[in-house]
Amino acid sequence: MMDCKAALAEAEGDAERAIEILRVKGQASAAKREGRGTDEGVVASYIHANDRIGAMVEVQCETDFVARNDDFKAFAYEVALHVAATAPQYVSAEEIPESEREAERRVFEEKARQDGKPDNVVEKIVDGQLAKWAREVALLDQPHVNAEKHDSKSIEELRQELAAKTGENIRIARFAYFRVGG
Repeated sequence: MMDCKAALAEAEGDAERAIEILRVKGQASAAKREGRGTDEGVVASYIHANDRIGAMVEVQCETDFVARNDDFKAFAYEVALHVAATAPQYVSAEEIPESEREAERRVFEEKARQDGKPDNVVEKIVDGQLAKWAREVALLDQPHVNAEKHDSKSIEELRQELAAKTGENIRIARFAYFRVGG
């Protein structure tokens, strides 16, 4: 109640701005919790209707109370559905091995040079393409496949919102993607 009153005062009575202030504060406090341990959680799965594609994901939190929460379980299911739809390779961009980044860099550089781009522009082009590629293969950076339902938010943004709502550190620990014949 006091936080709401303070946000309204800061926003000079503008309710929409006060809501925005409260959301920002919630995400900031969630960021502070990221160092805390996550020893509880759930394993969620999604099997596509054709029974040929599926995914499992482990989502961790701090307490079993949150792990049993319907919002937490729904988030884990949504992440599993997203993994089944997009087949990411890594949870985060930080997990991408340097050797793989360098291999992609060489490919992008060669392509830019073959396209006749000047040397001073090649580096910028390669950096942009490398960043785009990392977003494509890293789960947290991807916008959720159900953009309508989730307002085109990334998996990381959805994770942060849940962490702010629950007051706990939420972490996607790992996932597995399965496809028949692949």
